[in-house]
Amino acid sequence: MRVLSWFGVAAACLVLGLSADVTPARATTDAPVAADDLRVEVLDNWYKLILELVRHTPTYSPPVASRAFAYTGITAFEVTASDPASGLVTLAGQVNGLTALPARDPAASYSEPVILHAALTAAVETFFSNTGPTGQRARKAMTAALSRQVESGLPADVIDRSAAYGRALADHIIAWSATDGGAVITNMGFPYEFPLGGTPASWVPTGPIAQQQRPLLPDWGKVRPFAMPAGATCHLPPPPAYDETPGSAFYLEAKEVYDTTRALTDEQRLMARFWSDDPMLSPTPPGHWISILLQISNRDGLDIATRTDALARLGIAVADAFIGCWYSKFEYDLLRPVTYIRRVIDPKWETVLITPPFPEYPSGHSTQSGAAATVLTALFGEDFAFDDATHAADGLPVRSFPSFQAAAEEAALSRLYGGIHFRAAIEQGLTQGKCIGAYAAALVTRK
Repeated sequence: MRVLSWFGVAAACLVLGLSADVTPARATTDAPVAADDLRVEVLDNWYKLILELVRHTPTYSPPVASRAFAYTGITAFEVTASDPASGLVTLAGQVNGLTALPARDPAASYSEPVILHAALTAAVETFFSNTGPTGQRARKAMTAALSRQVESGLPADVIDRSAAYGRALADHIIAWSATDGGAVITNMGFPYEFPLGGTPASWVPTGPIAQQQRPLLPDWGKVRPFAMPAGATCHLPPPPAYDETPGSAFYLEAKEVYDTTRALTDEQRLMARFWSDDPMLSPTPPGHWISILLQISNRDGLDIATRTDALARLGIAVADAFIGCWYSKFEYDLLRPVTYIRRVIDPKWETVLITPPFPEYPSGHSTQSGAAATVLTALFGEDFAFDDATHAADGLPVRSFPSFQAAAEEAALSRLYGGIHFRAAIEQGLTQGKCIGAYAAALVTRK
């Protein structure tokens, strides 16, 4: 498979604020490209772009980014499933609210790469529309360059018919997405007014930013999920009861965070940083798992059906994980370690990572990593080893894992090392994620 060399150029344009009016470089060979290989190339390069768009767009908090990944993945999957030769079956009637998509004209000829490119062009324009002017220029440059590539040598009627069909598929999914309750985000997801809980156990703001004196996306648990029935489906038991008494269960959890962060090894500190995935500094936690899947897909040369199946399931799993996790966060409304430790143990204590602006229990990293690991294990197996170079360009070393579960457990535990989660939030988050991921894993995608 040939991979466009445009990604590095586009990333540099986004980071440095340079003009993104660049063209993807073609491979040096003039040999024709098989349709399946060209579809893989289109898919891979669009996903590399959207990981950068998420990284450099302030409005893409992890829940919002996960939603965009889910709809983009479903778009790519439905395009591939519409090809009678793919062996895939539609998700319509399986995921919540998705009705039958437009059908092809069985007597007409189509180009599969043109359909996919047209659909992803429309999907990215919609689901990543909040990116700034440089990102928009990069998106338009990608659209133009890939259009030239997929249309090369094709009759005009095939191009027009295929592009129209791809847009029709994307438009159907875009219209469906508009009804889920998560399409419109105001004030970057922070409500203008929000009454705080007012009990000693309640979440309170942990930083000085005025906007973050209210919690992020308090109604996200009400967004329509994809595969699980509702945000409350994978319900969690309450965390340990709030207690300031030394030796109590809650006190001991806080003391563990306090003691751990004061004696971190270099390896533990690296783990905290590797999995931090802060908005505007990374592709976000769900984007990290998407990055892992893209790396595996290219390492193993996965075909277009397997890639789009995996991307759709993973996108669904992490999106549902943030919905379920946020439902629980605002059900229990628990304060962060920094609040409790400074109140009860040490008023001068500092966290290793910046504490996010929303309630503590459960850990979002844990829930979404548990869901991602569940889906990817179902697809690739229990003992599937892989390397993760997601942050290599940021100077962090590649990390190797013997399984997806091992990676999920490390991602979850990294939040303890960062000083931003108690043990119960980590363990229960992984449990919740496994429950949520099982719904995505159970989707029927093959004939």
